[in-house]
Amino acid sequence: METVNIHQAKTNLSRLVERVSKGESVIIAKAGKPMVKLVPLDETERRPGRRIGFMAGEFTTPDDFDRMGEDEIAEMFYGRP
Repeated sequence: METVNIHQAKTNLSRLVERVSKGESVIIAKAGKPMVKLVPLDETERRPGRRIGFMAGEFTTPDDFDRMGEDEIAEMFYGRP
């Protein structure tokens, strides 16, 4: 397990994250004193991806959706005729 100082960690964060994602662990130290440990997440801890279309068929959009409230909005902008 490698130990790096905070400045090195800031400078090389992308590289460190890549290494850790492949299974390595890295300790970050401040003034030579170990402060934190970077470790990869377990598969069970990883957030699942977003499901596209998971609510398909659950609701409908009105045909006049793009015109809903247009009178009220015009009144707010232009005042009463």
